[in-house]
Amino acid sequence: MKLEKEPVFLPASFKDKCLHLFKLIKDAGGKPHLVGGSVRDALLGEPVKDVDIEVFGLEIRKLENLLSDHYSVDEVGKAFSVFKIRGIAIDISLPRRESKSGKGHKGFEIEGDPNMGPKEAAGRRDFTVNAISWDPIENRIFDPFDGLKDLEMGILRHTTEKFVEDPLRVLRAMQLAARFRFQVSADTVELCRHIEPEDLPPERVFEEFRKLLLKGREISTGLDFLRSCDWLKDFPELNLLVGCKQEPEWHPEGDVWTHTLHCMDAFAEERTGDDWEDLVVGFATLCHDLGKPLTTVFESGRIRSPRHESAGEVPTRSFLQRMTQHKELIDSVIPLVSTHLRPLELYRSKAGDSAIRRLARKVKRIDRLVRVAQADMKGRPPLKVDRFDAGEWLISRAEALAVIDSAPKPIVLGRHLIKLGQEPGPSFGPLLAQCYEAQLDGEFTDLPSGMKTLQRILSEKK
Repeated sequence: MKLEKEPVFLPASFKDKCLHLFKLIKDAGGKPHLVGGSVRDALLGEPVKDVDIEVFGLEIRKLENLLSDHYSVDEVGKAFSVFKIRGIAIDISLPRRESKSGKGHKGFEIEGDPNMGPKEAAGRRDFTVNAISWDPIENRIFDPFDGLKDLEMGILRHTTEKFVEDPLRVLRAMQLAARFRFQVSADTVELCRHIEPEDLPPERVFEEFRKLLLKGREISTGLDFLRSCDWLKDFPELNLLVGCKQEPEWHPEGDVWTHTLHCMDAFAEERTGDDWEDLVVGFATLCHDLGKPLTTVFESGRIRSPRHESAGEVPTRSFLQRMTQHKELIDSVIPLVSTHLRPLELYRSKAGDSAIRRLARKVKRIDRLVRVAQADMKGRPPLKVDRFDAGEWLISRAEALAVIDSAPKPIVLGRHLIKLGQEPGPSFGPLLAQCYEAQLDGEFTDLPSGMKTLQRILSEKK
């Protein structure tokens, strides 16, 4: 990778605040270092959005008083203190001393240690590219683990053998490899093989997958790293995709796992920048073929996966529920999985308005579904997809019907039943449902004609 000759370590929006902080710390007898991802990003020419400052040589309360005299400061962290400058993306802390005290990601005792040296502090970081720091007083890079060399070569390598103490680092490697197209070094992969994902908080697992989907430039690299270090077995729904054969005529790229990797890269190329929409579509693309291992058969000389779309609902739910209880996310992803072939099916059958309205009712946003289906079509190299005609057709039809980003809104409501003299009660639900079905069928498109349909339904009930 090409590194910046003159990296910009400080965001222009609060550069002056950073320089003022550096001077305050220096004048008080401390030594500030810019650390972590912001240094890495600056060296790669990526925009720096937040800053982490590690302070050597100052006791914690002296640092707190120094900062509080000049800024509004929030202190976070139970066992160690991190000071956040209110309103600005700056975190200030002492170097941390960690000792393993239990299992998993949370099994550490941590305390700030102002007497720790920069090299020892860098050694507690996960990867060499994240252990590079910048000394703003002397304006020099501090690189005790040859992170610059690894960064230039695009290699993700652990700093020390203590890497194995925190299993979350394996998932961090996954998303960092995807974000920066890093090749994880063979010795780090081997180390990861011996790390068990014990006691990982689901929310932290979800966060690493969130970064993978929202920031990964080459998501396939991160996912295939999980396979290479045997961590895919801890995501059994994904692991079953490996070796699940597909019909070569339709899928010359290989098994379902290979197809999914290509689909994820196609998704990454088309992200919109809307984090929520991209997260829903990203998870749906990742899970779209989870039903294939459950349905794949060899018949009449062909490999087929009949009804794999609907069969994918259960494994998709189990995969997502192990890392999040976000009901809206799960309920948004699953319909996209179970209908991901519908755009092509509707296009080929030249389906009418009713079918499109019903699809909108099921998936809520047809534009999301088209994105998933398009990634699916693009994930079949060497087959090329310059245009996704089925998607363009469906988008056009859905826009004309005003259902591109929402289900059709019911025209006839409970108040209209009351207006016709009906008493509120259990019969309202079935009556309104029947009316809505008629609306989806195109029997009416406005309230006057909807009221006529309602009157007809009521007369038929007598």
